[in-house]
Amino acid sequence: MTEHPKSDDDVMPLDEIRLTGIQIRASHGVMPHEQMVPQTFIVDMTAKIDLFTPSMSDDLSHTIDYGQLAEMIANIVRDEPVRLIEALAGTIADEIMGSFESIHAVAITVHKPQAPINELVTDVSVTINRVRDAYTSRIW
Repeated sequence: MTEHPKSDDDVMPLDEIRLTGIQIRASHGVMPHEQMVPQTFIVDMTAKIDLFTPSMSDDLSHTIDYGQLAEMIANIVRDEPVRLIEALAGTIADEIMGSFESIHAVAITVHKPQAPINELVTDVSVTINRVRDAYTSRIW
């Protein structure tokens, strides 16, 4: 197989896998009715990963199955209700980093377009970032 190309500094920027707009109905929120009445949450995920090998091999076993990622995210969102979308995004990011060692960093954005706030907004979202170095040094 061809050797992975190197940059001038012998450091390559990482490739990305993105899942955008995963829509899941679930019950999360601070208000009591939010934990009882499902609403739509939208999740975007960007994973930083080296995709050189799968780009050369055209073999699914050398990368991550996007369907598996989407299903994992949906299952987490459908799981136990949380009060804050910050907690939900953090759980998703931590589960992905713990499940896929080939992912070097992940960004998770959770959108809550129907958030119960008094002002007119088209969306409310939070983004959580996790990086492998910071993740592995975390004390559980």
